Amino acid sequence: MRTSKTNNGLKVNAIAGTYVVTLGFDLPKAKCSGLLGFSILRTDDTGRAKFLEGMKCFEETDPGFPAGALYPSNEHPIQIFQWADYSAEPGKTYSYKVTALKGHPAALTSFAECTVEVTTEDPENGDQDIYFNRGTAASQEYIRRFGNRAPDKVPDNKAFDWLSRGLYEALENFITSCEPGKHALRIAAYELNYEPMLQVIADILNTGVDIRIVYDAKKEVPGNKNIELMDSYGLDGVSTPRTTYTSGISHNKFIVKLENDEPVAVWTGGTNFSDGGIFGHSNVAHVVEDADVAKLFLEYWAALEQDLEHKELSEAVENISSIPAGDLPVGTSVLFSPRESLDALAYYGDLALSAKDGLFMTFAFGMNKTFKDVYRNSQAGFRLALLEKKTRPYRSDQQDAKLADEQEIQALRNKPENIFAIGNFIRTSKFDGWVKERLTGLNSNVNYVHNKFMLIDPLSDDPIVICGSANFSDASTIKNDENMLLVRGNTRVADIYFGEFMRLFSHFSFRESLEWRTVDEPPRPLRTDNWWESSFGDTPNAAKRKYFAKLSI
Repeated sequence: MRTSKTNNGLKVNAIAGTYVVTLGFDLPKAKCSGLLGFSILRTDDTGRAKFLEGMKCFEETDPGFPAGALYPSNEHPIQIFQWADYSAEPGKTYSYKVTALKGHPAALTSFAECTVEVTTEDPENGDQDIYFNRGTAASQEYIRRFGNRAPDKVPDNKAFDWLSRGLYEALENFITSCEPGKHALRIAAYELNYEPMLQVIADILNTGVDIRIVYDAKKEVPGNKNIELMDSYGLDGVSTPRTTYTSGISHNKFIVKLENDEPVAVWTGGTNFSDGGIFGHSNVAHVVEDADVAKLFLEYWAALEQDLEHKELSEAVENISSIPAGDLPVGTSVLFSPRESLDALAYYGDLALSAKDGLFMTFAFGMNKTFKDVYRNSQAGFRLALLEKKTRPYRSDQQDAKLADEQEIQALRNKPENIFAIGNFIRTSKFDGWVKERLTGLNSNVNYVHNKFMLIDPLSDDPIVICGSANFSDASTIKNDENMLLVRGNTRVADIYFGEFMRLFSHFSFRESLEWRTVDEPPRPLRTDNWWESSFGDTPNAAKRKYFAKLSI
């Protein structure tokens, strides 16, 4: 849901996803003299009110809170033109009163105020259900809640529940809602080793539900573990290991649900069926309750079950899903891999280049040349990229290539329209009193950003969301078994993805920024000078202000 309002020159634009409400502000530059920041008062649909909080305070009124403390924005205001509420709950109505504050840190006064009201999305409303895990285990909030303990050391499964954020609960319900004689499941998996899920599958199979599985078994990892667990849980008799052509991997993570022998829904996305996929690095699961889409996934699954050679499989895949001719149609389209050429990747690049205002992408394994060209040549005024690392993995004998890749990325970051963030966490408590963070230990190759999605003009009336199992790479297009959803014109889907992208981007952008500081630098309190000047002119902060407040860029 989206809403916008202006009062006394102060504009507030709100975009509500499921667990995130994103707020953009604008105040004319001529009215910013003496501006000390913004307070945000949230009132929920029960009448409970609280000021949103930040992690910085004025030096003049520092209350001396311990490391990791939060400060209410009416006393220590927000000094940026964009903020978000990450504590919202799905399907609830909230009002946000934003107040521009001037005066003195010890005597703040209201200069202008504006109130908007929004209702957050319910992830299970409509025919597309979207579940993002927490994906930010290395966070101040994790330490505040659970201390410096690994998730499996926290009693009563509470850390895992918090990290799941409803994703695993929805997955379990997708499976357990099946009734024998009525439903069937067709599962395609890369990592299929989260044992509580396997137990759920085994239990439902034993009730008489028709379940069949195809999974990756091409290499030792994850193949050996997958094979072992299929046997341990009595699932080997309904499973087909994918072993043919080892140059690619069976990277899908989807489940087709059938009702009375007809496909009715599909669970897909980038979340592996593993503890690291569900509870560790950032991931999304996307359920499409559409018979036409589910039918395509079922046809694709049937081709995978045959364990074909690459040429036969790619021919079958291209017969099942073809690249749209002309404009992407409104609704939900599907593209599967492997394909015979890189035309699908080029198509994604062309869609990205069509962005008029905003482009947002995630990259788990470096940025492909196609998208370097996009971020170099795009006409969109606001372009964000969230990367796991600066580059894809390189061997020890490829350091020259790695250096060249890093230089290309830095050149793109130097363009004011491009704002990139790299996965990271706080390793020291010496900066501004932050609490030292820890990783979950659930992941090895990808610690932070495992998502694979692209948002094209997400705040427009005609947004495009591209999401699925495939990284935007050559291998994901022509070698691996992959799936992608292409959703056009669905503002609800776009709003959910947009809020979660910004949650993750803000989280990692801040942590990366700490790398640019030295431990000898003094803490940086809230400022009493013209801090707002960087949000005007030809600067990244100005582009952010305009985009989130929905001004012309």
